[in-house]
Amino acid sequence: MLELHTVTAGYDRNAPVFRDVSLSVAPGEAVGLLGPSGCGKSTLARVAALLHRPDAGSLHLDGTPVRRWRHRAPREQRTAFGVVFQQARLSADPRLALADLIAEPLRATGRRDEAAGRVAELAATVGLTADLLTRRPHEVSDGQLQRACLARALVLRPRWLVCDEMTAMLDASTTAALVRVVEEYRAETGAGLLAVGHDRVLLDRWCGRTIDWATLATPAPTPSPGTNKVRRGN
Repeated sequence: MLELHTVTAGYDRNAPVFRDVSLSVAPGEAVGLLGPSGCGKSTLARVAALLHRPDAGSLHLDGTPVRRWRHRAPREQRTAFGVVFQQARLSADPRLALADLIAEPLRATGRRDEAAGRVAELAATVGLTADLLTRRPHEVSDGQLQRACLARALVLRPRWLVCDEMTAMLDASTTAALVRVVEEYRAETGAGLLAVGHDRVLLDRWCGRTIDWATLATPAPTPSPGTNKVRRGN
């Protein structure tokens, strides 16, 4: 179970993006998080995926409290997540060919010997041909790059997927293809899914339940003029 309890988070401790949010995702469950741009749902997704330390509250993963985030988190916790972001070009190293982009998590975790076979397997799964794997991000379309980013998210066989506006910049056919890949992976592995978006029709069709951000989050108050702002690292 992935559980967030009364989480408060943001990028300035004196001006959090949201306060006291609680959310849970069960193994095998697909949960949609619906909300407009700028509401804080992407920040919550980053907290859930151990990419951003909250200012308050707690996160439990399979009953174990999470105490560290990002690279400080234990490997078994941080590799339990696969994340796909909205803007593929900002989340992809422009120097890497798509094959190396997909294999990046394997190399980072000392599993380089698995790279060739796993990349070939996932390229076929997400619909990337062999010639595309030799190209760099600037040489492929947004849809092709997002296919590679999804493959990268799946390469370590995560137990939890966080898709943050994964299809927001894609056409309908690519959207359908990537959602199908995620659903086939979930059916095969029993992975849980948190899908963040602003398209209610898509989330309702994709997920077993959809949560409206307006019913979930307590808006953080605006700090008074002259408040001394202190940034907090992750």
